[in-house]
Amino acid sequence: MSGAREEILARIRTATGRSSTPADVDAAYAALPRGYLRAHHDPAATDIVALFAERAADYRAVVERVRQDDLADAVARAVTALPQVIAPADSPSVIPRIVVPDGLPPGWLAALPSADMIVRDDPPLRARDLDLITGVVTGCAAAIAETGTIILDHGPGQGRRALTLIPDFHLVVVQAAQIAPDIADALTRLDPARPHTLISGPSATSDIELIRVEGVHGPRNLHILIAA
Repeated sequence: MSGAREEILARIRTATGRSSTPADVDAAYAALPRGYLRAHHDPAATDIVALFAERAADYRAVVERVRQDDLADAVARAVTALPQVIAPADSPSVIPRIVVPDGLPPGWLAALPSADMIVRDDPPLRARDLDLITGVVTGCAAAIAETGTIILDHGPGQGRRALTLIPDFHLVVVQAAQIAPDIADALTRLDPARPHTLISGPSATSDIELIRVEGVHGPRNLHILIAA
């Protein structure tokens, strides 16, 4: 026990007329009931994927549920109108000049007008060059149905944090199995040693007059593909 804490507790004991020892205090603290509610949604009784889609849409994200077989075409449709799209360099699936994030089959390129629109972040682009890129395509580490939140740990297929903060459009592929019903469940799926970025809808802020402005601190457009 630190000296400062012991001194404070001693003053409290003197003021309250109690003569408990530090061990007594620690024992009483440990005995406090902690029947915390860790989950609000039972996966057996709740459509977790539908709940995540609903909550994410509440944040003004564009949400699509697609079959795994249709994922490639869905990704291509979502980004084909963009001038340039960047993909993480650390994805295990590599095509010449192109890196396909985890969970994206190579066929997603078929519908694109030109492979030249895909930029590989290898070597890492400078901020000024990254600012010229319109969109980014990544996977994710987990997602939370309760809050409609996507979690990136910047592992394979997710890229460095700058990739998902600077481009104006962020397309995220979420596998249905990655969706946790509640926050506590999602946290157990993450490595606490990794950096985590939590995304709940497009970047937005409000001034004192509550005027909403999007795209100030990150992508103005968030598009989510839920693959099952």
